[in-house]
Amino acid sequence: MKVELLYFDGCPSSERLLPRLRELVARADPDAEVELRPVETAEEAARERFLGSPTVRVDGRDVDPGASERGDFGIKCRLYRTARGLGPLPPDGWITEALGQASG
Repeated sequence: MKVELLYFDGCPSSERLLPRLRELVARADPDAEVELRPVETAEEAARERFLGSPTVRVDGRDVDPGASERGDFGIKCRLYRTARGLGPLPPDGWITEALGQASG
C-alpha cells in the first residue's frame, strides 16, 4: 500500500494532519509508511492533479470521493466539503475507507 501526503511548505493543515494520518495508516497496515511529497510550482500542481494542501492519496487515489471530478489544481490551501461543512482536513472516515479498500 502506498500512502502519500502532498503539501506545500508552510501549510499548517498538512502539519496538523500528519501525526493523525500516520496513526491511521499504522492501524491499517503496520508496515506502510506515509510518503511526504512537496508540491512547489503551479506546473507541478497541474501535473500532479494537486487540489491543494493537504492532499492524501492511497495507491494513487485521492481519499476525497469527489476529487476526480475537480480540476482546480494549484498551490493553495485545500478545503474539504463534508456533511459537517467545509474544513481544512479530510475526515478520518475517508482516510480509513481508502486504506481499507487498498488493503482488502
